[in-house]
Amino acid sequence: MVGTGVGTKHAKMYQTLPDLYEVTAVCEIDEHRRNEFVEQIGVSYQTNRLEDLFSQDLDLIDICTPSALHFSQATAALQAGFHVVLEKPVARSLSEMDELERVEQQSGKHLFPIFQYRFGHGIQKLHHLISKGLVGSPSIATAETHWLRGEAYYSRGMWRSTWDGAAGGSFATHAIHIHDLLCQVLGDPISVFAQASNCVNGYETEDLGVVLMNFGNGAMASSSVTLGSTEQMSRLRFCFASLTAEGGRDPYNPGHEPWTFSHDDPDQQTRINNELVDFSPRPERFSGQFVRIHEALAGKGQTPVTLEDARRSIELLTAAYWSVKTGEIVQLPLSSDHPFYSGWIEMMKQEFVRDKV
Repeated sequence: MVGTGVGTKHAKMYQTLPDLYEVTAVCEIDEHRRNEFVEQIGVSYQTNRLEDLFSQDLDLIDICTPSALHFSQATAALQAGFHVVLEKPVARSLSEMDELERVEQQSGKHLFPIFQYRFGHGIQKLHHLISKGLVGSPSIATAETHWLRGEAYYSRGMWRSTWDGAAGGSFATHAIHIHDLLCQVLGDPISVFAQASNCVNGYETEDLGVVLMNFGNGAMASSSVTLGSTEQMSRLRFCFASLTAEGGRDPYNPGHEPWTFSHDDPDQQTRINNELVDFSPRPERFSGQFVRIHEALAGKGQTPVTLEDARRSIELLTAAYWSVKTGEIVQLPLSSDHPFYSGWIEMMKQEFVRDKV
């Protein structure tokens, strides 16, 4: 484990799968947090330098550090001969994504991006109904990421409030999960329009915004994001030709049940209900992704989240920030000569005035 913030959650989930994983080493620059991790998880090796892990007998390195470190640390671990699990956002530009893909291929190892919400039981049911041909073509979807983040959140790591540290705000750090779920169901967006501001907390990065997306299958989606909702919730709603699917309101698990799948025709509703009676969902969230990663490494399953999936999320971020900056509707895919191909951070730093309210 590299990083002990959300990394501690990762480690605890690995420990629920003792037949598949053993957590044996930790890298953390903060001595107090490192000692806490050792006490909680019980690892035999600890260090404050990533390179020290490369001499250990490890199969996989899980990186959960601040966003600014993801690219360099993942690159180093792959080149040192380790499989890598990497928290979101995987990179801070499309150029970094393309370089990670090159390094992964050259290393012969695998990089597994984290998108644990994909494996919620509710979203699993939706994908099951899609596979059975019971949903029809999609028309429109809505996503809401309405969370509350104030001084307590930012004081635990002021990098979270800066472009340099976090590569963005509510789009890059919070809504990135629900946007991944939208694209997992609807496919690749072909155009993006976005607006954003920092009027909730007044730090450098956006904490309020909307994103409108068009997809190649004709579907449209809207996403509203705020870090100033006193009642926290996340929710997805998809309208298909043959059913409407709506998720629950759990802010940190929008793919989890309860989900509803409804149709106005009683016979069609019965078919939907009957199809779900015998459906047995697989493990969800982090443990669900880790089970699937082990299967992929053992040659018993497909890679649960690919670098291509992660690149799509970074391309969506790139397009959204360019739209915020210019007011344009952005057509996708983006080419390597796009002004934000190598990153949006420097050009976005002055977009919002730092004026705490």
